[in-house]
This record gives sequence, structure tokens and C-alpha cells, in this order.
Amino acid sequence: MSVPGDRVRRTTLARAECLRRLRQADFARVVISVRCLPAALPARIAVVDDHQLLLASAEEAVIVAARRGDVLSVQIDGLESDGATWSVMGSGIAVEPSGDPALSAPLTRAIASGATLIALPLTIVSGERVG
Repeated sequence: MSVPGDRVRRTTLARAECLRRLRQADFARVVISVRCLPAALPARIAVVDDHQLLLASAEEAVIVAARRGDVLSVQIDGLESDGATWSVMGSGIAVEPSGDPALSAPLTRAIASGATLIALPLTIVSGERVG
């Protein structure tokens, strides 16, 4: 409920702050288009560096989209102790993972349970805090 005179304060989060929040997350929603409709499906994530993250998903729609090289977005959000909310999204064109296999170590359990590893270049990273 809002009280007259109260203002919602929106703050754009810097890329570095968005990446910090992504690094702290264990899972996220992968936002894709399925038959021209938006879908948000769960996945485990691990940030590799400031320009790429890995995700592990067993969701067939996510795996198919990644293999096609579709644009994927990964979204996380949270609630702070003062009641403020925040949301961070990273987007890019999915690619096959490459490089050091040790980079996927945080996702080993998800991969062992049948998930597929997908690399997502963080071409666009944005976030906002509202409170």
C-alpha cells in the first residue's frame, strides 16, 4: 500500500553490481521464446568471468534453443531487508561451452544428474533496484 507523497525509487544497477549478484546466484530463470510465447525455465548457473556464464539445464526447450544458437536471457531477482526488490538479467546468443572443463565445476552435480551444459556470452547485462 502506498501512502500519498511516497515515491518509488528506481536505481539502475551498474554492470559490475549485476555481475556480483549473478555470481552469488546458484540458479536462475532462463527466459526463451517457445512457439512465439515467452517461457521462464529453471537452470543452475555459474559466472565464468565478466563476459560469460555457464548454465546447466535439463529443460528440453532450453537445450533446443541453445543448440539452435537462439538468444537466451538469464534472470534473477531478490528482496532486501529494507523491502527493496531487485532484478538482474543477462542476455546473449547461446554457444557450445569451450575452454577449461574446470570452469564447469560448480555445475558438476547438475550435469551428473542429466543436465546439459550451455555457455552464454553476457552481451547485455542490466539490472534495477526498486525501493
